[in-house]
Amino acid sequence: MRLVYCCILLILLTAVLVFAVQNNEIVTIRYLDRNISCSLALLISVVYLLGMVSGWTVVGYLKRSLQRVTEHRND
Repeated sequence: MRLVYCCILLILLTAVLVFAVQNNEIVTIRYLDRNISCSLALLISVVYLLGMVSGWTVVGYLKRSLQRVTEHRND
């Protein structure tokens, strides 16, 4: 089973690498009065990581809230 997971991971990493190589154009992001230029692959990676962090934060907050509510009911 470990071999299957390793193969899936290698396929996903290869797909990400191919995406990064094929999308190396420079894009400009405008926010308020600032302009930032970076590659498209880097931009997508940063946005994905920010989404992961915010998702973990929301899920963690909901879990803690649910635990506090269930602890108060058990008392």
